[in-house]
Amino acid sequence: MEHVRAFAPGRVNLIGEHTDYSEGLCLPFAIERGLTVTAEPLPGDEIELLDEAARPFVRGAAAELGRAGLAPRGCSIAIEGDLPARAGLASSAALTVALCLALCAVSGFEPPPRIELARLCSRVENDWVGQRTGLLDQLACLFGESGRALRLDLRELEVRPVPLELAGHSLVTLDSGAPRGLAESGYNERRAECEAATGRLGISALRDAAPEDAEVLPEPLAARARHVTSENARVDAMVAALARGEPAEAGALLDASHRSLRDDFDCSVPAVEATVKRAKAAGALGARMVGGGFGGNVLALLPPGAGPLVGAVEVRPGPGARLL
Repeated sequence: MEHVRAFAPGRVNLIGEHTDYSEGLCLPFAIERGLTVTAEPLPGDEIELLDEAARPFVRGAAAELGRAGLAPRGCSIAIEGDLPARAGLASSAALTVALCLALCAVSGFEPPPRIELARLCSRVENDWVGQRTGLLDQLACLFGESGRALRLDLRELEVRPVPLELAGHSLVTLDSGAPRGLAESGYNERRAECEAATGRLGISALRDAAPEDAEVLPEPLAARARHVTSENARVDAMVAALARGEPAEAGALLDASHRSLRDDFDCSVPAVEATVKRAKAAGALGARMVGGGFGGNVLALLPPGAGPLVGAVEVRPGPGARLL
């Protein structure tokens, strides 16, 4: 067998941040930038890898595929792409998805169905890399569609495409200059706080919390619950704003999401705040941090004719992961 190549895109989450591991709602879209994994068959069962930083991902992918009855054959792995790491654009999920697709293909296996593959890739990140992510990133990578965002219901694992039509407006990302690492940052701590709030309220997930439930919780658990309940509501408000063609309302929802992430979820940093202010000064209708926070990129909605915004990279919905 000749070598195989698998591509997985990064993603931008339009709104619905830090809700996926609370069985909540999200509205991400796959982007055109991503990572490509090339796998070339080798004798035996060893997997050779030049990039040692990716070793935990490869070990985890091989182990989890093996548990699923898809143990990969020996091969060499090469990784390339234009998706920056630690920028809040789901580079870890893109790498894991592309690895699994490439390892299956080079071994002659059909990959698991997309929902099952998303779960498998999540286990790689959770158990082998130490990043306690939910399923948002993996589902966005696997189900991405050109021209559409994806309304994800993480309780029902329902994926519903939503046309992302912005009436001449554009979505751009801006690098705050503050790198982030999910395992080393406060991401895992925030997830633990959400689980603690869930336990105190006696519910299965913060998806079930009502806004008034925060009043019976101590801080900072109350603030974490306020964010999750309000952010879930903003997801469907954004879907409605897009359907009505109201970019100003969409921008206001981005601003509200950022305030909630900053004030109630406490996951911003000064470089991110400065980048949000810079986007707003250039005329953005709304701007917010994306990804897990604690650095990374800012997403901004720019109207036609907005002022120059140095470093802005336009992002559009693109197709999901695939073999090349």
